[in-house]
Amino acid sequence: MATAPAETVEKDYFTDLSVLLDPYEYFEQIRAHGPIYQMKSRDVVVVTGFQESIDILLNTRDFSSWLNPDPLAKLPFEITSDDISEQLDATSSTNIELMVSYDGEKHTTARSLLNPLFTPSRLKANEEFMRDYADEMVREMVAKGGCELINEVATPYVTMVIADLLGVPAEDREKFRAIIDSGPPPGNMNAGDEGQSVHPLMMMGSFFARYIAERRETPQDDVMTEMALAKYPDGSTPDAMEVVKSAMFLFAAGQDTSAKLIGNAMRRLTEDPELQQQLREDRSLIPGFLEEVLRLEGSTKATFRIAKRKTMIGDMEIPAGKRVVVSMSAANRDPRRWDDPNEFRIGRPKIKEHLAFGRGAHTCAGAPLARAEVAVIMDRFFEHTSSIDLSEQHHGPKGDRRIDYEPSYIIRGLANLHVELTPR
Repeated sequence: MATAPAETVEKDYFTDLSVLLDPYEYFEQIRAHGPIYQMKSRDVVVVTGFQESIDILLNTRDFSSWLNPDPLAKLPFEITSDDISEQLDATSSTNIELMVSYDGEKHTTARSLLNPLFTPSRLKANEEFMRDYADEMVREMVAKGGCELINEVATPYVTMVIADLLGVPAEDREKFRAIIDSGPPPGNMNAGDEGQSVHPLMMMGSFFARYIAERRETPQDDVMTEMALAKYPDGSTPDAMEVVKSAMFLFAAGQDTSAKLIGNAMRRLTEDPELQQQLREDRSLIPGFLEEVLRLEGSTKATFRIAKRKTMIGDMEIPAGKRVVVSMSAANRDPRRWDDPNEFRIGRPKIKEHLAFGRGAHTCAGAPLARAEVAVIMDRFFEHTSSIDLSEQHHGPKGDRRIDYEPSYIIRGLANLHVELTPR
């Protein structure tokens, strides 16, 4: 099999911070040698093809989500056969199992606990809160003449939205933000092979354990109560800790990816004043704009699988235990699927087929919420501004920008984004 040039492929995707600024160039160098690439430095296959990515995400028979959220986790057993499915089922990849790593029936039953959150009526009710809160935040930032978008607006906004949806008490919401801010990002590149920290989730776990216990003891009129009292599809009552893990993971994951999507979308608008004005004049274009942002620069760069048994990806034989990086960001730029894949184009046919939210059983449960909350705050920014510009003082002039990204091999997210806001 052909190998790509050492200076590109031999960068370690998991630890080399130089990949952060433009991971797409990294993946394109790999794609030049086919949609499936065996890394030379690790026992890892990188998949950049759109159809190959879908095939893997839908193939739950041969591929397990066991590696999520730590794709470098060491197997606690020796591989001695062509089928390790039973061994994977019997072990956990981290010291706190999360739904994102579940397979099969275990995943189906755990995910059923989230059903009360994303009904159309619930989202519609939550959208009123989103609009009022977003309007208040944007007005304040416009009055100041600008802000650091990620930490002053995007993160507190999405934190408040998911907290309101779940029913997290107001007095605990800032505590959660502080816990998340103090921890490393998911897919922390600075961790190397030492393993990912789940410390922020464990700290939040104690809060959610109290919420669920209180709701089971004294039900309230909120989503947390619906989750606390929910039954599995077979009618059985979930263990309280399963409900706790579902709620806290949804809070942490949804908060992070939606905030980063706001940042990625806003950065594109600051670099394209004509597009910005087009959306300001016709807000009906916002949903299509966001879909193309999701395709070209979605918040999640990759998800991970491990082969449960010997199988094939395309024409490559995959042994049991092989780790697989499914690069959604690369699949979303696959020229075999998308015409002029690196061009930003609102109104692409079948744009929602992009993989920004995954595919199959592990499709992001919070996708409807993410789309709604980001569209709402973008609308409010357009309502109250005549222009949104990137601060040259902080980021340098156009053509020579200085942009910092969080050191994550999972999340594509800005560490900060300073914008100047001109009132309408």
